[in-house]
Amino acid sequence: MTHRIAILGASGYTGAELVRLIATHPGMRITALSADRKAGMTMAEVFPFLRHLDLPRLVKIDEIDFSSIDLCFCALPHATTQEVIARLPKDLKIVDLSADFRLRDPADYQKWYGQPHAAVDLQQEAVYGLTEFYRDEIRAGRLIAGTGCNAATGQYALRPLIAAGVIDLDDIVIDLKAGVSGAGRSLKENLLHAELSGGTYTYSAGGKHRHLGEFDQEFSKLAGRPVRVQFTPHLLPMNRGILATVYVRGEAGAVHEVLARAYEDEPFLQVLPFGTLPSTRDIAGSNFCHLGVIGDRIAGRATVVAVLDNLTKGSSGQAIQNANLMLGLPETAGLMLAPIFP
Repeated sequence: MTHRIAILGASGYTGAELVRLIATHPGMRITALSADRKAGMTMAEVFPFLRHLDLPRLVKIDEIDFSSIDLCFCALPHATTQEVIARLPKDLKIVDLSADFRLRDPADYQKWYGQPHAAVDLQQEAVYGLTEFYRDEIRAGRLIAGTGCNAATGQYALRPLIAAGVIDLDDIVIDLKAGVSGAGRSLKENLLHAELSGGTYTYSAGGKHRHLGEFDQEFSKLAGRPVRVQFTPHLLPMNRGILATVYVRGEAGAVHEVLARAYEDEPFLQVLPFGTLPSTRDIAGSNFCHLGVIGDRIAGRATVVAVLDNLTKGSSGQAIQNANLMLGLPETAGLMLAPIFP
């Protein structure tokens, strides 16, 4: 059976990535694409790299007949998605790529995003979309909230270690580097080539980054007590990719063993041999996450490095992984593409 798919917000980076991946998906067919400011245009006009595909023309959201749609991906801007989803049919399966439904507590949403949530009932219904840890809930869910790409990277490095009790929960540092596509496609002065190329900088430092809300929520739930990590992100002049260097207090061999055991049956999470560290070049354009562990000259300390593609495993690939579960398809369907190299 081929499932009919709509993508709202198809003119952004994550929307284009959804189209790229679904184009060769054996169980999905794109039947509607929206992009309000570019309504009436073809995807070939917006993204020439998709010129070879036979795709529907971009339309406004209210022009889509959702009665003919089996599942809808929402790749819309943060803070606007909640109101759009509230107007969609109540029985429609939805995978949301924005931040609007990631936090369960309305007070936490207001704290990190600076405004009240406009669809609290849907916020309570949404399932957190970190696939490997919420499979059963996602399979039974109607509204799935995709994780932040930074948040996913840090959680893949840390969740098994927190659950196994092999690290000090009060001494966790996440130093993260991200490619510029994670900032979206809208025009921003600081993302101009002349402003970014040849340099790098720290942003949202000092506990201000919004993905800390996800770390707080998920790590505290897992540990059964408050867990607060130190998190500093950096923007690199590369298109795709995230590299998180995570510093923990724990025995390095045990840290590696726990991660290797936790992910040994996961198709997309690969733990490298002890002492081998991953590179973003080895996962570009793919739904894979590579993790490596190395000891430190200071006894009792370990470093975990996790890499993934922010547009794929950190967003659109994860969204398709979740949609596969919701539609009863093999979880890996359409996602076993090899990384792009060089």
